[in-house]
Amino acid sequence: MGKITLIGVDLARKGDVFTFVGPLTGKCDECRIRNVCFNLEEGKRYKIVNVKEQINPCFIFNKNKVSTVEVEEMPNTFNVQYSRHLIDGISLELKSMKCDYITCPFIEKCNLINYKGSKKIVVRKVLGKIKCPKGYDMREVEY
Repeated sequence: MGKITLIGVDLARKGDVFTFVGPLTGKCDECRIRNVCFNLEEGKRYKIVNVKEQINPCFIFNKNKVSTVEVEEMPNTFNVQYSRHLIDGISLELKSMKCDYITCPFIEKCNLINYKGSKKIVVRKVLGKIKCPKGYDMREVEY
């Protein structure tokens, strides 16, 4: 059984994956159902597994409505610079590469777009080498 949360009616599609970025504005403080929206972990990825019929009003989302959805947590992946110490199960501090190669297909996974500062993680699995356009020796890791 997944978690129940709320998402904009135009975004509520079974099978879609999203990253929860946290509260969007101060208007959420006034909402009576805000705890249902914010019961997910910031920076984690979730997959919508079921869209319920329940619709609620919302100050933030397009159309001023949110759908009730059931979500399951998805593994997060990120690209890190390779070192000989990079193995499954290692703890490390995830830091943004601060890469400026804006047309790179990996830029979101090399830069900490959904996090503020750095983040401590445990690497579940080293998934493989990434072909970095700037020539860095990068690996994709799941955590």
